Amino acid sequence: MLKRIVCVIGAVAALMVMPSAQSAPVDPTAWTVDTNHSAANFAVKHLLVSTVRGTLGPIKGSIWYDGKNLSTARAEVTIDVAGIDTGNEGRDNHLRTPDFFDVPNHPTITFKSKRAVPGAGGAFTLIGDLTMRGVTREVTLDVEAPSPVVTRPGRNGGPPSYVTGATATTTLNRFDYGLQWNSLIEAGGGAVVGADVRVTIDLELTRR
Repeated sequence: MLKRIVCVIGAVAALMVMPSAQSAPVDPTAWTVDTNHSAANFAVKHLLVSTVRGTLGPIKGSIWYDGKNLSTARAEVTIDVAGIDTGNEGRDNHLRTPDFFDVPNHPTITFKSKRAVPGAGGAFTLIGDLTMRGVTREVTLDVEAPSPVVTRPGRNGGPPSYVTGATATTTLNRFDYGLQWNSLIEAGGGAVVGADVRVTIDLELTRR
């Protein structure tokens, strides 16, 4: 009996020191989007004379970048359109309808990069597929040079984390993605809501 107990204890001890078969190595190039400190903002013309600005909704995703070679940068990002906010409840509810984003059927916007092209001064362009309202088109994001990496001490003696940030911009034609609402100005001018939408994505990224 004592021998059996010793064998069981030995087996348990061996399992405790063995690496888990399910654990994956940490990718040192992977950065996680900090949803609480990131935003996707947009601006569009109204009545051809003013600019309406808003936020699309919370952002989640990952960025891969080794900090050395900009051509290795890639991204997979999801934006929750249900959280769209322009500061006007009636307008926000209209934007969620089939006239625009059709949020009940297409609650998210996704971007998956395909390649990165280094530019001057640490800036680069990120080319990839943007899917919105079920339509996928290739877009180009102009990305400013990433900010210097900040080291944040770990809590309660834990390992430190690392933080950086970047800003990307692009201009989209909303009609390309089926956002077709197009009420016209009675005086014979253009559309009440402009076709071109300027998008600015501010990301804070963390890595352990």
